[in-house]
Amino acid sequence: MRLRAHIVVACGLSLAAQATFGADLLEVYQRALQNDPIIREADANRLASRESKPQALAALLPQLEASGGYSKDDEKFSRFQPQAESRDSPELIFVPVTTDSDTDGYQYTIQLRQTLFRWDQWAALKRADAEVAQAEADFQAAQQDLIQRTAQRYFDVLAAQDTVEAAEATLEAFSRQLEQANKRFEVGLIAITDVQESRAAHDQAAANVIQAKRNLATAQELLRELTGEPFDSLAAPVDDMPLKTPDPENEDQWVNTALEQNLRIISARLATDIAKQDVRVARSGHLPTVDLVASRRDFDFEGTSISNDGSTSPADRSQTADSIGIQVTFPIYSGGATSSRVRQRVYLHRAARERLERTARETERAARDAYLGVLSEISRVRALRQALESSRTALQATEAGFEVGTRTTVDVLDARRRLFEAQTNYSRSRYDYILNVLQLQLATGTLSVADLEEINALLKE
Repeated sequence: MRLRAHIVVACGLSLAAQATFGADLLEVYQRALQNDPIIREADANRLASRESKPQALAALLPQLEASGGYSKDDEKFSRFQPQAESRDSPELIFVPVTTDSDTDGYQYTIQLRQTLFRWDQWAALKRADAEVAQAEADFQAAQQDLIQRTAQRYFDVLAAQDTVEAAEATLEAFSRQLEQANKRFEVGLIAITDVQESRAAHDQAAANVIQAKRNLATAQELLRELTGEPFDSLAAPVDDMPLKTPDPENEDQWVNTALEQNLRIISARLATDIAKQDVRVARSGHLPTVDLVASRRDFDFEGTSISNDGSTSPADRSQTADSIGIQVTFPIYSGGATSSRVRQRVYLHRAARERLERTARETERAARDAYLGVLSEISRVRALRQALESSRTALQATEAGFEVGTRTTVDVLDARRRLFEAQTNYSRSRYDYILNVLQLQLATGTLSVADLEEINALLKE
């Protein structure tokens, strides 16, 4: 008993330490929008994908390159030079002559290249358009997913809080009943078995409180993971929350809307287009390329040469060369690499088509399930509301019967358990209704902050 009390106190202190302030659904979403790593990652990926368009366009624009260099040469070489032995003698002798050459060289080259025909660059430009559009669709899908995740974790916390409150109320009722049972047993009105039944129910209720608080701590931690901040209290739906049926009340229309507007499907379609463009890029390896190339090359050497006889001579040289022409390149044989790349891209395109089909089927299933979920949750909320009232009435009648001796302790305990279950089920069903509405809008690609604001208007502190 002491250990259990310590656990309960520890859970309570942990929750109190994490709590800072209260908020409603819209405020929690705004903080999640600022702090959720997933949405920030999606935004960074979107900005990165945008750069593919200017990169593809840049390949079609003129490419201007310049290079230059400086060199210093110190060269010494020897040679034999014929020379008359004397003025009077016609015979020649070879005299060694050593020359030192010291030169400084400067050179630069400027080249302009303009694409005239490169099929891979034009295909890459079309691919970039699809890539940017896909990034935008993925980012919007991430925004909608954030709305759904925020609502899911928000109402999970509320459901956990309701469970804790119901469990604590049940424990308090079982504690009073155990106290009454002990007094009745002391005066001989009931048997010891009734006391044991009450004690067992009390201990189970205490364990339920511990588990409920543990679940609440987990739900709050999941919400903190999303927003980066803990919350002391959250606004809950009003008691008379309206239950609206989907408009239009036609399942097939919702499915058709989902297949047309769902952002995951749009992204998968664009991925298929990108894979198709990749096939064209790969096939361009078999095509020739045509470029206009213009260049200017200039080099200048300055220096002097000194011979061993003391004579000097300039060693200056300079040259300028201009050229312009059309360069045509025909790929002849690449070891089969180009054909292999084409086959690879064809297989990837096939995989993209299958992924699109899988996404479409998943979206249709999600739309139908969410539509039916909204309808069933409306009926379930109404039924559980009536079940809650019936459980309260049944408990009152059972307690009255116990007072006059027509009901047993077990009957009262069972009635209290049913009331506890009815309370938790009813609270959870109201949250599930809201989540199914959001899930239906998510499946159709129409989920927005406005929908969150509409739900937030139904909450109260």
